[in-house]
Amino acid sequence: MIHIPGGTFRMGSDEFSADETPVHERTVGSFEIDVHPVTNEQFAAFVESTGHVTVAERPLDPTDFPGADPAELVPGALVFTPTAGPVDLHDWRQWWRWVPGASWRHPFGPGSSVDDRPTHPVVQVSFADAAAYAAWAGRRLPTEAEFEYAARGGLEGARFAWGDEEFPGGRLMVNRWQGDFPYRNTGAAGWVGTSPVMTFPANGYGLHDVTGNVWEWTTDYYAPRHEVPGEVAVDAGGRENLLAAASAEPGSRIPRRVLKGGSHLCSPQYCLRYRPAARSPQADDTATTHIGFRCARDV
Repeated sequence: MIHIPGGTFRMGSDEFSADETPVHERTVGSFEIDVHPVTNEQFAAFVESTGHVTVAERPLDPTDFPGADPAELVPGALVFTPTAGPVDLHDWRQWWRWVPGASWRHPFGPGSSVDDRPTHPVVQVSFADAAAYAAWAGRRLPTEAEFEYAARGGLEGARFAWGDEEFPGGRLMVNRWQGDFPYRNTGAAGWVGTSPVMTFPANGYGLHDVTGNVWEWTTDYYAPRHEVPGEVAVDAGGRENLLAAASAEPGSRIPRRVLKGGSHLCSPQYCLRYRPAARSPQADDTATTHIGFRCARDV
């Protein structure tokens, strides 16, 4: 882990997505954070030690899917599947499919494996799986503010984790989609999909993959804009429940958390989210081929 000295920074961005606004000052205390996302071999050690069964490996709860055929509520997860050619980028369902049997051990479904990817980030992990690993390791998951502060690497207001220029000196700094999304990916430094952690340069704090490679879970509930500290009266008793309920999609009771950092699927043609300020909502029970996590620890 790397020690991150506490401080005040300008959080968010007004350049891209509305949910990154407003730009505001945020203060975080000192903390430690993993140098890179948790890997397959690290997660395997946790599973071997605890017997943990991930959410993707458990049957789905029929109460969460009213009207669904019970025979279809089998363990599985979402898998990115390239399209045959150009498609309407407004419909993400064209490149995501539900695959029975997909899990962290078999990220693309039965027949796939992570045996040859020990140092790649673990994927197909839900928020609960990430939190369980962190507790086992004597750590916790980072807050959104901590993650963004660490990802910025000490740079105030820079667009990327390394500065404002995407390709300094012509160098590719991050694992993100190369080519035409979502059907042609020529690979980032030769990697199509996830890459081994620490393949790409570290930021100013010495952290790797804080943008690109995999999206990462944080503890914050999602809202369509930043809540500025002091802007809303705090009711400690019911606040957590209110935030959780408000974060869910309409018609759902599953809370959504903030993901940070972008992933290997981020493309300038679709979502330029391999930036410290970028954020994305994801339901707590969701597992996909582009979501992982790293841990933090109080100092």
